[in-house]
Amino acid sequence: MTALNDKQIQILQVAERLFAEKGFDGTSIRDISKEAQINIAMVSYYFGSKEKMLEALVFHRTADMKMQLDNLLKEAIEPLEKIDKLIALYIAKVNKNKCIYQILHFELSSKKRNIDFKSFTEVKRTNLELLTKIIAQGQEKGVFSKNIEVPLIMPTVLGAFFQFQMNRPLYEEILNLDTDAKFDHYVKNDLTKHLQQTIKALLTYEQ
Repeated sequence: MTALNDKQIQILQVAERLFAEKGFDGTSIRDISKEAQINIAMVSYYFGSKEKMLEALVFHRTADMKMQLDNLLKEAIEPLEKIDKLIALYIAKVNKNKCIYQILHFELSSKKRNIDFKSFTEVKRTNLELLTKIIAQGQEKGVFSKNIEVPLIMPTVLGAFFQFQMNRPLYEEILNLDTDAKFDHYVKNDLTKHLQQTIKALLTYEQ
């Protein structure tokens, strides 16, 4: 997918917010063009359809993870420290882009329309390959176990994150997170630390 210009990014940001607020079906190209203050014809010219716009949005929000993981792979730090950075990176990324992940989860589960997420799948495949290399570095140094189901690591992290988000009212009450700032601070620090400890325990556990 080619790089987006500033106007396309502006349109996608508006579309993301409206898709999250009103749902994909509840949002029209006209709604997006009106909110973005741009002609409908120009929106169609840039993206062709609402489905193509969603494809572009998903790619835009997820593509830069490859570069960040690639930089982490090359960083001259110990394997366990790389895992800490990796978990913090993923949590920060997903927490920042909760809207698109919520939209994506609904679209992938509903199967109401034929949206091509091949580019998104390729991004995930590349990210998994980089994660596998990071794990392999730790295995070569004898830090990580040889028996690791690498494809299950990120689902473990993201599953816990989204479970926490979906049950926000409960955790707000039992953890006294009565403001957005407190909730976000807990996610960034306490939840991230818990997931770092969990994944490192899985990676170092010898069966």
